[in-house]
Amino acid sequence: MRWAAFAHEQPRFAELGERLLAGPGVVLVATIRRDGTPRLSPVEPLFWRDDLWLSMGWDTRKTLDLQRDPRVLVHNVITDREGSTGEYKVRGRAVAELDPVLHENYAIEVERTLGWNPEPGRFHLFWMDLDEVTHIRWDPATNDQFVSRWPARTELVRRGTSATSLGDPEPFSELITRDDVP
Repeated sequence: MRWAAFAHEQPRFAELGERLLAGPGVVLVATIRRDGTPRLSPVEPLFWRDDLWLSMGWDTRKTLDLQRDPRVLVHNVITDREGSTGEYKVRGRAVAELDPVLHENYAIEVERTLGWNPEPGRFHLFWMDLDEVTHIRWDPATNDQFVSRWPARTELVRRGTSATSLGDPEPFSELITRDDVP
């Protein structure tokens, strides 16, 4: 699913993702190495033309991974030990964009919004085809864990029972828009 369709279906969930993924200016991207093990790399994301875009250096290991196996996980950066803003994870496929005109327009947009000037034809450009989006956050005062998942449209809270333990899942509602709820 394209980001615009996800944002239309789940506006609160998408808005949180745009803030957590784009706000810091870098995300972590997990790709699959040739030997099947994961590779974790920083990438600058850009929400542009209603999609989540990832550009990567020319023939870097992570781009070679994606050319071989497009499955990818995009994860926001966590900037504090408590992680109270939460983990925002997008799973799906990185779709290579090969149109040179789009690369030029992307480079112009990156210079305008991010302040650096990528050289068209010397970077790889991908848009995300979303399969699953998850947000997990903790309440540091109670150690409660809040989980929202799409497309399953499930939300739950697991109450903290100790510093390292959680109780059984309980229903919770915060981010997911449901057709059956007015």
